[in-house]
Amino acid sequence: MITIRKEINELKTAVKNELTENILPFWMQATDEQNGGFAGRINGSGKLIRNADKGAVLNARILWTFSAAYRQLHDKTLLSYAKRAKDYFIDHFIDKQYGGVYWMVDYQGKPVDKKKQIYALGFAIYGLSEYSRATKDREAMEIAISLYETIEQYSYDPVHGGYYEAFTENWSNLDDVRLSKKDINEKKTMNTHLHILEPYTNLYRIWPENRLKTSIEKLLGIFLEYILDKNTYHLKLFFNDCWETHIDKISYGHDIEASWLLYEAAAVTGYPEMKTKIIPAVTQIAEAASEGILFDGSMVYERNNITRHTDTDRHWWVQAEAVTGYMYAYRYTGNEKFLQSALQCWNYIKNHLIDPVNGEWYWSIRESGEINTSDDKLGPWKCPYHNARMCLEIMNDFNAFQVSPQPA
Repeated sequence: MITIRKEINELKTAVKNELTENILPFWMQATDEQNGGFAGRINGSGKLIRNADKGAVLNARILWTFSAAYRQLHDKTLLSYAKRAKDYFIDHFIDKQYGGVYWMVDYQGKPVDKKKQIYALGFAIYGLSEYSRATKDREAMEIAISLYETIEQYSYDPVHGGYYEAFTENWSNLDDVRLSKKDINEKKTMNTHLHILEPYTNLYRIWPENRLKTSIEKLLGIFLEYILDKNTYHLKLFFNDCWETHIDKISYGHDIEASWLLYEAAAVTGYPEMKTKIIPAVTQIAEAASEGILFDGSMVYERNNITRHTDTDRHWWVQAEAVTGYMYAYRYTGNEKFLQSALQCWNYIKNHLIDPVNGEWYWSIRESGEINTSDDKLGPWKCPYHNARMCLEIMNDFNAFQVSPQPA
């Protein structure tokens, strides 16, 4: 037991240093001093791409990161970056006419893609609720609540349950609702549901309303009933409105990320079937995700069940979620094999993924060990939230399940 505590304390020290000396400084230097907010893109070679468009997901995740870091570290410098992110997001990404969030703005903050991707609304709630949680800011909380109500009004399926993917600017139907080009064009996805559950849980911490709790409980039920493959305990990815699906891929990173986000949602809301349903399910999801762990402690990206091809790139976000997810699994099971999985993945990260020269983490490492410089260091999908959150969760020792309502 003394050895285990020593390993955990060493890990906590290491990730705090990684957060404060590498991850956060990189993002502090990524501000756009000419146009406001933060840069839209830095490529994999570390070159700033001037006048790049700015994505809603990236900016919401920056907002969450600096807000969460300030809440735990109490460094007012971090608060200034969180406020910068919050002000820019509200000024440029919130659609004041039709509600919701623009998908993309140009470098000057003018909307260039006005579609309403529910995934982006979710991350807006996540960032704004975390800012309010850290600062007691009423404006951020009220906008987060309004976005929750917008999702419930336009995206919720009252017949089959769950949420539709995307809409036009004025909430009409879209022919192509995909989150990215590599996705299947289906009406409902695991990914969007996971990242509605995540912000709803965070919003509940500061706004513990019964209707929000009901929404979270319904989402947990959807994961257990429809999204979780009860034969393999991997997550199914794409669905029609009736929850019919073709199981064509395994996303190991989403499996391990879901394992701890489901546990967190149940813990925060006091889900009544935590012991009988949630813990057994998330333990088996973590076990299934372990199929993607390689000899060096890293986790592969995904497997195509049709072609039998495994994408063995070690993506930055998958490794970060593996460390967080297996530390959670160790916490709620006491099984030391999960702790060792987390520690081994962290060793892989610090030896391969962290960029010691330019800061932050590379997008991915190839199976050959080659660094992937084709994908961004900062961009619409490359953000500080996965790896910063890993650090913060471990530093916090997983005691973050309290509900702390705002004063009226």
